Amino acid sequence: MNRRKTVAIVLFAILILILAALIAIWTHFGQREKRYECTNYAMGTYIQQTVYGKKAQEAAKEAAVKIQELENLISWRKNDSDIGRLNQAAGTKPAVIHEKTAALLRTSLEIAQKSNGAYDPTILPISDLWGFESDNPCVPDSKDIQKFLPDVNYKDLQVSTGSSGSTAFMKRAMMGIDLGGIGKGAACDEAVAAYRTAGAECGIISAGGSSLGLFGTKADGTPWKIAIRDPNSSDNSVTEMAELNLDSGFVSTSGVYEKKFTQNGITYHHLLNPKTGYPENNGLVSVTVVTPNGALSDGLSTACFVLGLEKGEALLKQYQCEGVFIDRARNVYVTAGLKSRLKIINSKYVIKS
Repeated sequence: MNRRKTVAIVLFAILILILAALIAIWTHFGQREKRYECTNYAMGTYIQQTVYGKKAQEAAKEAAVKIQELENLISWRKNDSDIGRLNQAAGTKPAVIHEKTAALLRTSLEIAQKSNGAYDPTILPISDLWGFESDNPCVPDSKDIQKFLPDVNYKDLQVSTGSSGSTAFMKRAMMGIDLGGIGKGAACDEAVAAYRTAGAECGIISAGGSSLGLFGTKADGTPWKIAIRDPNSSDNSVTEMAELNLDSGFVSTSGVYEKKFTQNGITYHHLLNPKTGYPENNGLVSVTVVTPNGALSDGLSTACFVLGLEKGEALLKQYQCEGVFIDRARNVYVTAGLKSRLKIINSKYVIKS
């Protein structure tokens, strides 16, 4: 075999290898670029999903089913849910609950304990007075708030799990559980678990825009870009304050703009301090928390908002989680793990060290 023929054979072999590699890359990324988007309504809000891969549609549909199942367990508005039955049995006897409900209640109690009650799952007697979820929210009579405040106490909630299953019990008859401060994050947990089980390549879920779950690595290898809302922007013209670049995890934001109403010239938001019964007024307007768990991110964002900047940052350190705090003066405080991942978009906001 002459030299020219040998070179031609070698070049042909190299070309075949290159083509094979290109086909493999095209097949891999081509599969991942298959995208499925959908919007459902659950947990009192819109659930938006964008899922990638050959199993994208299957994964998204399974996530929607799991979220609905979770709502059927933990919604206090459903009389036959675990939480509905638990509220009805308050002060009388334990209620049998699903293990998912028990796990979520345990997470709630842990956050309540570590935050010294800044987040409290037994807030329902007070949150119901304000009616933020209703068509006609209003400022309750101060006498009613004082009347029901003693019934808001996480220490009077007990959760037990044994060989026969899980139960929960509230000591006082007028107590009530409201998991609205942790439920959307828990919905993101359910979705991400469904993506993993169904074999999706990657995906993102948004529960009402306030809680998000990130699954897998994007096809192009770039981070997920998560917008943090400008707390001063109106609902009719929402703008971004900053952008977070994240590889994975869960993100939840508690902001004064989420649920609010104005009465007698004063605007009231839904982030209630369980110890006073009134919306917390400590100078913060938004807190965003990033964690490896959705329920945790949701509960911690509420707790950190009520605690304020210094105590909120201390709570995040206990959990080894990260956060972004924004105050009324448009100052932005970022924990160390997020500083390199946060990009300010609105120049009116300034990062403080």
